[in-house]
Amino acid sequence: MKILLQDMTEDLRFEDLPPAWNTFDLESFSKDKRLWDYQQNALKNAIKVLWKYFEDFVDYQEKENSEINGERKKDFFKWYQDNGLEENLDIGLDRRKRNIYNLLTEYYPQDNGKIPYEHFINRMSFWMATGSGKSLVIIKLIEILIQLMERKEIPSYDILILTHRDDLIEQLKKHVDEFNYANETKIILKELKEYPEVKRQRTLFGTTVFYYRSDNLSDEQKEKIIDFKNYDNDGRWYIFLDEAHKGDKEDSKRQHIYSILSRNGFLFNSSATFIDPRDIATCAFEFNLSSFVNAGYGKHINILKQEIRAFRDEEDYSGEEKQKIVLKSLILLTYVKKFYEDIKNIQSDLYHKPLLLTLVNSVNTEDADLKLFFRELERIGKGEIHPGVLKIALDELWKELKEGPEFMFEDNKVMRIDEAVLKSITKDDILSYVYNSDSSGETEVLVRQSDRKELAFKLKASDRPFALIKIGDISGWLKEELAGYEIQERFEDESYFENLNKEESDINILMGSRGFYEGWDSNRPNVINFINIGMGEDAKKFILQSVGRGVRIEPVKNKRRRLLQLYNSKEIDQNLFDKVKDKVLPIETLFIFGTNRNAIATVIQELKKEKEGEGETPLSLFENPQIQKDKLLVPKYRPADSPLLKTDEQVKFEISTEDLKVLSEFGEFITDDRVVLMRYNTEPEKVKFLRKSLATPNNFKIGEKSFKDVDLLIQRFFDYLSVTPEEFEEFKELEEEIRHFKNIKVYLEDISEIQKKIEKVSQFKDPSQLEKELEEKYSRGEISLKEYTEGIKESARMVKEEASEYQGKALKIKYIPNHYYLPIILSDNQRIDYIKHIIKTPSEVKFINDLEDYLEKPDNKFKDFDWWSFSKLDESLDEIYIPYYNPNVNKISRFYPDFIFWLKKGDNYFIVYVDPKGTEHTSAYRKIDGYRALFEENGEEKVFNYNRFKVRIKLLLRPDDTSKASREYRRYWFDNIEGMLKMI
Repeated sequence: MKILLQDMTEDLRFEDLPPAWNTFDLESFSKDKRLWDYQQNALKNAIKVLWKYFEDFVDYQEKENSEINGERKKDFFKWYQDNGLEENLDIGLDRRKRNIYNLLTEYYPQDNGKIPYEHFINRMSFWMATGSGKSLVIIKLIEILIQLMERKEIPSYDILILTHRDDLIEQLKKHVDEFNYANETKIILKELKEYPEVKRQRTLFGTTVFYYRSDNLSDEQKEKIIDFKNYDNDGRWYIFLDEAHKGDKEDSKRQHIYSILSRNGFLFNSSATFIDPRDIATCAFEFNLSSFVNAGYGKHINILKQEIRAFRDEEDYSGEEKQKIVLKSLILLTYVKKFYEDIKNIQSDLYHKPLLLTLVNSVNTEDADLKLFFRELERIGKGEIHPGVLKIALDELWKELKEGPEFMFEDNKVMRIDEAVLKSITKDDILSYVYNSDSSGETEVLVRQSDRKELAFKLKASDRPFALIKIGDISGWLKEELAGYEIQERFEDESYFENLNKEESDINILMGSRGFYEGWDSNRPNVINFINIGMGEDAKKFILQSVGRGVRIEPVKNKRRRLLQLYNSKEIDQNLFDKVKDKVLPIETLFIFGTNRNAIATVIQELKKEKEGEGETPLSLFENPQIQKDKLLVPKYRPADSPLLKTDEQVKFEISTEDLKVLSEFGEFITDDRVVLMRYNTEPEKVKFLRKSLATPNNFKIGEKSFKDVDLLIQRFFDYLSVTPEEFEEFKELEEEIRHFKNIKVYLEDISEIQKKIEKVSQFKDPSQLEKELEEKYSRGEISLKEYTEGIKESARMVKEEASEYQGKALKIKYIPNHYYLPIILSDNQRIDYIKHIIKTPSEVKFINDLEDYLEKPDNKFKDFDWWSFSKLDESLDEIYIPYYNPNVNKISRFYPDFIFWLKKGDNYFIVYVDPKGTEHTSAYRKIDGYRALFEENGEEKVFNYNRFKVRIKLLLRPDDTSKASREYRRYWFDNIEGMLKMI
């Protein structure tokens, strides 16, 4: 099953939604937290799906009626079918499973022994990695639902959050408290059991959101287990599942209960691991561990082949073997800490203190895994290292790591180890970097009087602890394993565990069982040992989740991406990047050891399953060797020095005639600026600017969309004044700005046929040109007559176009000599769903076909240029764009034209953006305005000097009907290829 819903949302532009649906603050969460771009994209996709479901299919007046008669679900399901849903997702009925059969048939109509899936289609899922911030997305989406209900855009139903553990409920409460402290929208959490009482009372402020343990919801009433029928509310719920989807969908009664409760509302399902095809098909946003790491939000993952064999339950290994494997993890920790120390010497507030995390299966048995690991840790601290073991451990590590093992999920990215640094690690280094000590010594135990769940350890020769055990109860350890040790009782309140993330924490090793990691949030782990974790489903889940937590990274405070990604997005400066870039790979890597090959295989298989869950195969096309990359220029931009409020050349605020009247009446009615300042939490100069603008209405640009809400309108105006535009900075030579052709994705089991055809077409050469080259080589004696003859025969066999077809959906694979990459892949079927990042939009396909026809003409005007080339652009992956002010989202958006052309004649150099689907509507005019602000002056193109070239940048659009174009913008429109070249 492939993800469908996310692909379907790509055809809906968020900024083109009505104002009531796109005027949300998607970024802020609390005083210290803001949502990352991928979290905001998850919210945008969710809003687009909700708009499609609640608004696009049914008129507002019919909303309640539609909920009852199911028309909306039918339309929504048909949308899936129109976009390639072919699998049968119907729920099968089995009379032998009486309880489920009765449950389903009570609420849904059956059809030939099954329930059609259209009755369950009002749902979406979020497939997001552990540590990617799913909880924040859930709470922000709840805020958006509340605002949509207030704006009367969706029905006013109650909201319920279901999750499967108490600690996750506590974590939810903390996040909500944090959110409430910083936001005007207040969320009041109440347990579902309180529902009748809450509904009897009037809520004076805030919105009540209910929560409950998902596994305590059933169709019977007990002490903690509640009967969902008592809370059914005719299925009018917005339900959020947080990792509550576990269990087979056919058999799990609870899964059906969640659907029944939300049958007239909507179901939102969030998890780090999905395997059910219904969750995958309805996935609105995928950012699983593979995507999370690939996008640079997590550390690189290196799973070592070396096993922690010495700790296997069923095998008896010597103490020397046990010590060797413990030493290996300490060596890697020391190695990472050495680089961390170098980085701190450059700038003290970068990165995290590296940590070794040891996760075990058994804690309190006689030879528990944790005890065995601790005993070796203690012996090494004493200096009781077996002769030669340290060298053997170093040599074995180097033998594997020198091969440059590939990182998980990151093709062609490998681990590079500094041999000199690794091999120079000594026993004294381990004592210093791991044990916080200058010399060996006995281990002392530190116990907090008020805490029976953690034990800290330090060497007597040191005054700083180095290790921490976090378990359910330390009593057994104190009586048995630590009898005879010197134990120091601490009376201070602060817990070592709770302070682990603080810079002053001295703990370098954290040990524990599965319990402690739940809800633990840290970016410190660089080495993880999994000891005897097992092979069951719970073990797999535990491994996935703990790795998901271990990959978190934060090089700079509140910037959670790897250094290179921060540099590429201009979040750190060049100077700092250059100083530390060669030192960060170790601290940006998570090294993983496992007890046995099966455990390691479990990690690899489960993680790869996430990556390959969609059946996705990457395909890469080829850069055209005839095109010199260094001759291709693209513009770079930078943020302007001032926001719009302080900019001389104003981008006018767009407003409908109706809204301008409302705004003017507001200005006349509220004359005291203090009222405006208090109500909208704004600044005096913004209020002053509003008054000034109302006095001269030509400061506004009359548009079409109406806000229907004066508060929304005024807040939008004040936000508009804070927008900072982008301005042209310089030209740069093309590097990786065009990269979609390296990321073609195919969803077929066998892509060999397509690959062969791609290679065949990409090798095409013009026969006359090839014949001329062969003749020249033959005349110079560089090839024989036989080679010349074979070359002529080979040229006759070359093809410049191939076709491929799957399920009636055809592809064309074409050679176009001046294109940046080869070949071009296009399809006349816009609904083609088994391949991504190709040309399939009808206007773009027509443009390519017209261009091909035009190039066949002997007198085509491309021949007037010294050279020219062009490339398709993909807005989802490429980084060539024109920034413009977008009033729909009230910020600077990026306009990604469909094509870019480069043409040179003498010292004149042209960069031409071409958009053959450019409409003659307002959205196109805004993009042209953005272009004009950057690349025109007084209605004339700016001429930029670059080396010896005079560079001009042009924007040309091809609408369906140029006669409809506004006179002001008509000069940017073209009808055909000849007309386009004349305009250039």
